[in-house]
Amino acid sequence: MDANTETVSTARTRALATEAVHAGREDLAGLGLHAAPIDLSTTYPSADSRGEAARVDAFAAEGILDEGPPVYARLGNPTVARFETALARLEGTESAVAFASGMAALTAVLLVRGSAGLRHVVAVRPLYGCSDHMLTAGLLGTEVTWVDRWEGADGTDAEGPDGGGAESLGKAIAEAVRPDTGLVMVESPANPTLAELDLAAVAEACGEVPLLADNTFATPVLQRPAESGARLVLHSATKYLGGHGDVLGGVVACDEEFARRLRQVRFATGGVLHPLAGYLLLRGLATLPVRVRAASATAAELARRLAADPRVERVHYPRLGGAMVAFEVYGDPHEVTAGVRLITPAVSLGSVDSLIQHPASISHRIVDAGDRHSSGVSDRLLRMSCGLEDVEDLWSDLDRALGPVSPPSADGDRRRSRGSEARHTAGAS
Repeated sequence: MDANTETVSTARTRALATEAVHAGREDLAGLGLHAAPIDLSTTYPSADSRGEAARVDAFAAEGILDEGPPVYARLGNPTVARFETALARLEGTESAVAFASGMAALTAVLLVRGSAGLRHVVAVRPLYGCSDHMLTAGLLGTEVTWVDRWEGADGTDAEGPDGGGAESLGKAIAEAVRPDTGLVMVESPANPTLAELDLAAVAEACGEVPLLADNTFATPVLQRPAESGARLVLHSATKYLGGHGDVLGGVVACDEEFARRLRQVRFATGGVLHPLAGYLLLRGLATLPVRVRAASATAAELARRLAADPRVERVHYPRLGGAMVAFEVYGDPHEVTAGVRLITPAVSLGSVDSLIQHPASISHRIVDAGDRHSSGVSDRLLRMSCGLEDVEDLWSDLDRALGPVSPPSADGDRRRSRGSEARHTAGAS
């Protein structure tokens, strides 16, 4: 067996931080290399056309491609394969398949299930705005049934503090599943509210239907959804996996059987990850644990300060932790994004520098306003991705951008009281 294809079970003897540095690179020393090579070839010469025909037939029939040259770049690329191997090891899955973007990865999953006649999707809001739009608009011939994470089938709070939420949500998901359901899709922590789900309970409710968990916000540093029963783990690799705001990509971590189908779709649709992007993502994984933990500590501190600020109505920060924090302001959120100087007012997340954006205007603008509001995405919500800057510098910038504290009034006192109450339970948001 090639050193680069070491089994997951063997790899689990090493810590995540060690895997992040070494997975996908085990063979380099034997090749006399220290950095992973970038293979930019679009085609691979072979004098054995009969052998190539047999390999192409095997790929077309079963999605199998042996360890020989990949014939053509849409079939595979050695540099990208290193990243796929490393990500699968970090997520604890058999395989991973990389794509040109996170949306290309989701498209491939939907096409795989649709090709089997399973075009119905059960999904839980909120999701990333473009994922929501793709499902709602039926762009790929899919039909979606939305399950509101705030309210289960029996009308109870699906994430309530009484602990009954997971059961209610699981019941609602199970009731929404049909014979033609091909997928259940969730995001936890969710974009942009950071609402969390009990992934194990959701997976149990899915029965035989595959659960796809978008793990972009948490990364395998904070959770590995496959360990909770998710068959498919989706990442916008553009975000934390790359980590520097300079590479676009997506990836699905899954079992090898599903990976074969995904590779077939990738070949047919052309949504391949560029080799240079594969190299940058592999390099990004090496520092992923360090970056996520450092940025998470900053986010937790900013969430604490925001929760005590009278200019802030409510703070959303997950129990799981992480480098994202969302908050609703009493004032004009547009003035906050316009007022920052150190923090970058831009969409996206997961970079070494901090970003802030107004979801109702950008990332979730494409979602119907009523659907946004019902899933907890208010018009005063701001989403911040914390980077690696010093927390005091970030707080100074936020404090200035939030503007002056309004003078106290009876109405203001009541609003602040409600806000403080909401912040007290923000960890469950």
